[in-house]
Amino acid sequence: MSKVDYALMYVTDDSIRDDNHFFAILEGALKGGATIIQLREKTSNTLAFYKRAIRCKELCSTYGIPLIINDRLDIALAIDADGVHIGQSDMPYEVARRLLGNSKIIGLSVSNKEQAEQPNAQAADYIGISPIFSTNTKTTDLAKPLGILGLKEIRQIYKKPIVCIGGIHKDNTQEIIANGADGIAVVSAISKAEDSEAATKELKEIVCKTGTN
Repeated sequence: MSKVDYALMYVTDDSIRDDNHFFAILEGALKGGATIIQLREKTSNTLAFYKRAIRCKELCSTYGIPLIINDRLDIALAIDADGVHIGQSDMPYEVARRLLGNSKIIGLSVSNKEQAEQPNAQAADYIGISPIFSTNTKTTDLAKPLGILGLKEIRQIYKKPIVCIGGIHKDNTQEIIANGADGIAVVSAISKAEDSEAATKELKEIVCKTGTN
């Protein structure tokens, strides 16, 4: 697998049901400098998810940006996505790896230091610390926010890329990157912005500037 840039992951907003609006935001994120896209569809049926995934793959391919699928290995396999992001209660890592092969990205959500120490997390290509701060985007099955102290603890024991998600915006991005995260994953900071391209560009600049300090 070629080196993946986890600096800025845009996680798509499944509350946006209008496809024209959905894909306009996605293209804005791609133009603005998102380095990886995660398609998350928690409420869609399989056919609707598949159709969005096909269009997402085409758009991401145009910009040369990897697309990963949240939870659904079947969708990832069906469209030949670049990988998946799985949670603690989803398909076990070893099964996902066997099905996807060694060339695909597999990320795993972790909510505490103990999960980050487990073999699944250590084997994954990256972990997503979820949530780093409190968030209104996801309201079910949500652990207590880890905060910066939790990030720093996990950074000490996890050597692969760490991406943080949950309550992230332009005013706290610098603190996250400065304390050990390799990147951020955002939903509403881009999807709810007046200009998704400009919002993405601003976040990307903060991540890149902080990461080089």
